Amino acid sequence: MAKAHLMVGLFIFAFALIDLSVATIPKKSVGVYELKKGNFSVKVTNWGAIVISVILPDSKGNLADVALGYDTVAQYLNDTTYFGAIVGRVANRIAGAQFSLNGTRYRLVPNEGKNMLHGGHRGFSKVIWTVKDQKHGKFPYITFTYHSFDGEQGFPGDLDVSVTYKLVGDYDMSVIMKAKARNKPTPVNLAQHTYWNLDGHDSGDILSNTVQLFASHYTPVDKALIPTGQIIPVNGTPYDFLQPDTIGRRISDLPNGYDINYVIDSMGQNGNMKKVAYLKDGKSGRAMELWTNAPGLQFYTSNSLKGVVGKGGYVYGPHGAVCLETQGFPDSVNHPNFPSQIVNPGKVYKHYMLYKFSFH
Repeated sequence: MAKAHLMVGLFIFAFALIDLSVATIPKKSVGVYELKKGNFSVKVTNWGAIVISVILPDSKGNLADVALGYDTVAQYLNDTTYFGAIVGRVANRIAGAQFSLNGTRYRLVPNEGKNMLHGGHRGFSKVIWTVKDQKHGKFPYITFTYHSFDGEQGFPGDLDVSVTYKLVGDYDMSVIMKAKARNKPTPVNLAQHTYWNLDGHDSGDILSNTVQLFASHYTPVDKALIPTGQIIPVNGTPYDFLQPDTIGRRISDLPNGYDINYVIDSMGQNGNMKKVAYLKDGKSGRAMELWTNAPGLQFYTSNSLKGVVGKGGYVYGPHGAVCLETQGFPDSVNHPNFPSQIVNPGKVYKHYMLYKFSFH
């Protein structure tokens, strides 16, 4: 097996080409870093702690990049898809971009109509993270950190955040997200937002992929994709993937496709890691298991992708990928019956994910 290595490259130097909304980016270096273990490689950037590419063999040994994205970091600066990013301070939606905590009403920055999505206009996907640590060797990894200041996008309190990407097996990748509240209670719900197409990012739609979700309940939403507060069984609905099924078989029963939070079965038992999803592409033979300690899983079939020019000039369209985002429940700050995402000063938020890839 080739020696694993981690390299820096592709520094952004021409901010003049970017629109004025991001032209005031601090003068920190933004780079691309590669984690490599044999013929398994992952490229990330400290802009948004984004996963840029994941290259894997198929059942015949052919390599392909299975993560949607762009050719250059500069293209991510005005991206609205959240390709590969860490999203927060609170992932998913907050109704009315506001919530109450300990008697104080906090008004946030809306960026999807009157609601907040993925942390607002300048969420964690739109900032430069610091490269804190990186290591070569048998289990290469990189750690990014970010300090979110009190009042950023309206959220209370200073928050120290970190994410570590690590290759832990021949074809396994772990993601460790942590956050520590310094001085005020604050909601924290981080998510990793990679768009997966196991046949290759430029191979078309994922409707023939097989998926299994280990969740017997979900949280229904209104037309604005805000949870109603209910938790209902998947049985008898198009959301039932307790047994393996193709993504496309019942997708026409839904208005736009899948974009829903699942309540992971048997969670809340000391936050232990549990297998929550299985995804397989029949053409390439590639498969992915997803493990996490989080209580929820957003299943999203990239319904809003349309005419997005990605890597190599390939145009991504609707259902061109699937997102499997482990998370706390959406809008939990406004639903007391949902698991709390409030982190108190001195306490540490810990969110673990493990991707186990195979090909057969």
